[in-house]
Amino acid sequence: MQTEIPYTIVAKQHRQKYFIRENGDPIVSVIIPVLNEAVLIERVLRIFARLREDYPLEIIVSDGGSTDATCMIAEQYADCLVRHTAQHKQTIAEGRNRGAEQARGNVLVFINGDTVPAKPEQFIETVLAWCTNEQNKKPAALACPVHIAPHERGLADILFHGSYNAYVRLLNSIGLGMGRGECQIIDKKCFTQLSGYNQTLVAGEDFDMYRRIRKVARIGWHGDVLVFESPRRFRKYGYGYVLWTWTINALAVLVTGKAISQYWEEVR
Repeated sequence: MQTEIPYTIVAKQHRQKYFIRENGDPIVSVIIPVLNEAVLIERVLRIFARLREDYPLEIIVSDGGSTDATCMIAEQYADCLVRHTAQHKQTIAEGRNRGAEQARGNVLVFINGDTVPAKPEQFIETVLAWCTNEQNKKPAALACPVHIAPHERGLADILFHGSYNAYVRLLNSIGLGMGRGECQIIDKKCFTQLSGYNQTLVAGEDFDMYRRIRKVARIGWHGDVLVFESPRRFRKYGYGYVLWTWTINALAVLVTGKAISQYWEEVR
């Protein structure tokens, strides 16, 4: 008996004015996993749609079963919209993997629906320079520094994100893979080799992905791929609680291969 595919795909034709490689494939696939992100997703999509006019990229939105206007907004901008239709609750890891399955580029940029590049042109130019580097020792992934946008930023934000960015950079420099899930940039060959994200993980899947990458290749760090995330989770729970949940899930994944959290609460 044929197994039902647990998602549907709404694809758009790539316009000829977009810069593409000779074989017709864009170099960069921007994959945005979303769930009920109608309030913020258009801001993210507009930025990448504008970049798409001048740079070789495609936009893929992977929806986890939104009940708001997220998909309606995404269809206006995305080259491909993947909609989760199965009964089970999709993990963000599964959403990222479904988006990656549709990607035509040779580099995958996974960015959350509430996260934007600090300097969009600089961001995409840095990614393009990295992914077109043919050196054998090129990192297989980039870890992005993450901050809160200046107009929303307070002292606690500055202290936390400054320290955490330094921590992520340190771990990669000493050979332990680490990358914030808000934005992860991965060579597609390496991603495929590792079978993508572990989609059974409700939390800690971003740490697990970069930990596995580091076992087979290097991970780079570049300040020019700085991104701004929404502070909404920190505002609701506080930095102490968020850091605690990150830590216990990362340690659980490292030791047992499973996350402590049974679900990841939406903050909208």
